[in-house]
Amino acid sequence: MQSTTSEQAEGKQKRSLRGYAGLTLRGICMGASDIVPGVSGGTMAFILGIYEELINSIKTLGDPRFLMTLGRLRIREALRIFNWEFLLAVGLGIFIAIITLSGILETLLVNQPVYIWSFFFGLVLASAIVVAKRIKQWTPGKIGLLLLGTVGAYILVGLVPLQTPDTWWFWILAGAVASCAMILPGISGAFLLVVMGKYLDTLSTVNAIRAGEFSEAWRIFCLGIGAAIGLITFAQILSWLFKKYHDWTVAVLIGLMLGSLRKVWPWKQDVAWLQDALGQFVLDSEGFRIVIKQLNVLPDLSTQAGVVQFVLALVLAGVGITAVILLDHAANRKEKETPVTEHVPV
Repeated sequence: MQSTTSEQAEGKQKRSLRGYAGLTLRGICMGASDIVPGVSGGTMAFILGIYEELINSIKTLGDPRFLMTLGRLRIREALRIFNWEFLLAVGLGIFIAIITLSGILETLLVNQPVYIWSFFFGLVLASAIVVAKRIKQWTPGKIGLLLLGTVGAYILVGLVPLQTPDTWWFWILAGAVASCAMILPGISGAFLLVVMGKYLDTLSTVNAIRAGEFSEAWRIFCLGIGAAIGLITFAQILSWLFKKYHDWTVAVLIGLMLGSLRKVWPWKQDVAWLQDALGQFVLDSEGFRIVIKQLNVLPDLSTQAGVVQFVLALVLAGVGITAVILLDHAANRKEKETPVTEHVPV
């Protein structure tokens, strides 16, 4: 059992209090990204250099050896196997971001959407370029996978909502699909709920529960079960792919980020909005209609205001690009200064 535990513990990084504070800050960045519709926290995890550790940490939750140790109530041994410190620090940051930044970002998205999208466009574009450096040698096969991922994400983020059944099994499926998307760079889990026709039902069910009405609470229960199953199962697959086909997997993920640029293009024209069963427009917390389909358009440079907006958008995109470059530089310097892993004896 000692060798098994050591094998599981391999990959846990030894961090100081300052290191865990840094993880919490990364979690705040991930949470802020999840708030923005169409932007994935997985993209931010990739940018911040914690993506693979995040996947491997989640993967442990479904590992039979971890579950067996936990089932025998050997809690201390289970905690040695499970990278709980990492997930706690990151999760705390995500929670802080959702609580403190959701209102600010929602307001900015309504009032200054071009500037917010410009900043995220710069982030995603630069991150795809920076991550591409992780691939030691580009081959035609890897370039093909990158193109496949790009086209797939481009098509996916342009989908319109489907009509789907209101049954327990589909809610579990929706939860699984949405949770998988949340850890995939370039794909938003909330957006996929919209595509599967479950975003509105999720919001209405949560609001009903808050009001003390629990008749439809089974939806959230099934959604949660599906999310847990999807997250743990998909993490196993991603972890295996990283271990066996690292560069090929990274090529696909870069493609997903590039394809998602369709969603974060700053200049858009709304063409369709979310409606309920009676055909009434659904409003968000700010009282605005929820957009479900947009067309990307070119910036209007025919007026002085349009030119000023375009210049400021370029500046903010540049800020996003610069931020990624600085983060990558800091991460590379830290990698050279500190050991990668520790082996925890049992």
